[in-house]
Amino acid sequence: MDAKPKFKKILIANRGEIAIRITRACRELGIRSVAIFSDADRDSLHVFLADEAYNVGPAPSKESYLNYKKIIEIAKQANVDAIHPGYGFLSENALFVKAVTDAGITFIGPTPENIEAMGDKLAAKALMKKANVPTVPGSDGPVESLEEAKSVVNKIGFPVIIKASAGGGGKGMRVVKQESELESAFRACRSEGQNYFGNGTVYIERFVSDPKHIEIQVFGDKHGNVVHLFERECSVQRRHQKIIEEAPSPSLNSETRKQMCEAAVRAAQLIHYIGAGTLEFIFDYNTKEFFFMEMNTRLQVEHPITELTTSVDLVREQIFVAMGLPLSFKQEDIHQKGHAIEVRVCAEDPETFKPSPGLIRACRHPQGPFVRVDSYIYPGYEVPIYYDPMMAKVITWGENRQEAIRRMQRSLTEFILTGIKSNIVLHKTILDHPLFLSGDYTTQFVEKSFQVEEPELFKHIDDHVFLIAAAITAYSDRKSKDIRKWNLISNWKKIGRKISLRT
Repeated sequence: MDAKPKFKKILIANRGEIAIRITRACRELGIRSVAIFSDADRDSLHVFLADEAYNVGPAPSKESYLNYKKIIEIAKQANVDAIHPGYGFLSENALFVKAVTDAGITFIGPTPENIEAMGDKLAAKALMKKANVPTVPGSDGPVESLEEAKSVVNKIGFPVIIKASAGGGGKGMRVVKQESELESAFRACRSEGQNYFGNGTVYIERFVSDPKHIEIQVFGDKHGNVVHLFERECSVQRRHQKIIEEAPSPSLNSETRKQMCEAAVRAAQLIHYIGAGTLEFIFDYNTKEFFFMEMNTRLQVEHPITELTTSVDLVREQIFVAMGLPLSFKQEDIHQKGHAIEVRVCAEDPETFKPSPGLIRACRHPQGPFVRVDSYIYPGYEVPIYYDPMMAKVITWGENRQEAIRRMQRSLTEFILTGIKSNIVLHKTILDHPLFLSGDYTTQFVEKSFQVEEPELFKHIDDHVFLIAAAITAYSDRKSKDIRKWNLISNWKKIGRKISLRT
């Protein structure tokens, strides 16, 4: 699209790699970018890359990136035309969207009505039925008492899952396999829903024991156009948190793909959806049925794999739609080409999954053809303890799935990160696993396959990775000539290998 942008300046109400991603889109469009940063993020790369940067408050997110009144105050001070929320933080907060528009600033994303319609899982489920989108069998509305819960279970049978209506991220959810577990699970879900989300309403659904997690990217504009950009598979998860995503899904045939994409478009059309959104579905790998799970009314972390397989810049399109322009493409223009995979590189222990913030001593991102890295880290940067541990995303594209996997395996071998623990070694192990390579994995894959001892987890690391890590670490620590200091690096110390290098 060659239209001259109407926005002159955009504030990015986020941090880290997604703030950088949006900043880059702005720069390519000739739009000035405004970053915000907490006290803990003064040295973050997104601050340096933006045209302007403003301190938004203390390190805790409640006092900074979730302080929407302060953010709007900064937006007015900087005289911006629009605010892009990225994902997480305030991206799905209808009150924030209303406050932005009331301040005379354009929100780059859906309307408050869109967010509210899909924010409550029970209300969203009712809407999906109206749009003729398959939903998981279960209670038709909230379950108010234990007696009512027993009645629902008698109709659909065990196992079931109890969910908090306002829940998310694995909170307020319990799988119940037998009647003796029902009462405690029911009370726990209500309590978690109230404590975490201020809403103790729960409902019950049939539990699909070995599902796949498939999501459909949709896009709508202010002129009534709604299209899909096909699917992503996000079944490599741990505790409902995604680890690896790929597009297209290796499990869908053309007819099922068509049905899911059409269902997603119907859902978005029903609520007159504007901007980028994602319909998430449970896919029963045994029966080949699919059911609506939820809608994310924002850009997704895994949006790059859709960009690489459809050649559509989703962030750029978000900005154009917010300007009031029609979508720059029609449904018949969108095709999937090749295969893309994304892994999330996090500052965490690869065995315990506990966060592992700290000072990065050395960092080298993988490069090469058809390799993309969205990252905000660099040597000497200290990963803060206050936010999500994701530091980078590595995305590879190939003509087919096998090529994309091989390219990712090569890329992770080249990703050097020392000084803190990371889950890079876990990604490499997963990508070598026969079940992942077959494409037959489900959301239970990680829990079932990686409860192993440490030597098994780290067995796939290539020897030359240790050589590179040792050399880089020694070079970055000029004050010490003791090359053995590299053994302090946690991910390599565990292996127990020894090495000597000349300097």
